[in-house]
Amino acid sequence: MRQLLQARQLFDTAVRIGCATLLLLGSLMPLAGFAQEGAAVAKLADLMLILREAPGSNKLDDIIVPAEPLSAADTGWFDYLGDMQLRFVFDAGASLRDASAGDLHSLQLSPSQAVRVALQNIKRVYGEPEVRRGNGGLMLIQGRSADFSASYLLDKELWQQLLTQAPGGLVVAAPKRGGLLFTPLADGKSVERLRKLIVPLQASSEQGKLSSALYLFKDGRWTIFQAPSGE
Repeated sequence: MRQLLQARQLFDTAVRIGCATLLLLGSLMPLAGFAQEGAAVAKLADLMLILREAPGSNKLDDIIVPAEPLSAADTGWFDYLGDMQLRFVFDAGASLRDASAGDLHSLQLSPSQAVRVALQNIKRVYGEPEVRRGNGGLMLIQGRSADFSASYLLDKELWQQLLTQAPGGLVVAAPKRGGLLFTPLADGKSVERLRKLIVPLQASSEQGKLSSALYLFKDGRWTIFQAPSGE
């Protein structure tokens, strides 16, 4: 009887240990999952986008396609519109790290989804774009970060809102990092001013130059209004 009692106690102890082990393992497994998910969320929260010059290009529509000659498997760079290239980056505060197509895949984002996330992150960290009146009838759009101010070009909700005040269309310039210039298409004098200013403005910033083209936003999409200077 004593041996039976001892055996039962040993068995019960083993069961309790086993259950505790299973409970511990069960608790660790979701924690590991949460850790991985947390890392992905943190990475997702740092995803942003910048625009850069693509010399010699003149893409006629705003459909995002992988940049050539690099393949989508190699880079998070995409040809966007005119002579501009869209690049996804991770904002580390003091520096920017290029995002790869593999990063977008791991985050389960298509390029268009990545644009939406990146714009949300830019606004969350650097604020909503500010629209100001500039010189000569031109309007200026800027954010709190010069690196990302031109990125607001991809914020179609912003442009749709601005279009309500100028239903005929908006002519927009992105000559260099730090801001966007625009004017209603109906304002002929300001449009002509942009035509004359765009090339010298773009050339005035060697490190921050962006696009020498003018763009038209109308009917919810972008088209080329004036081709890049190299065309």
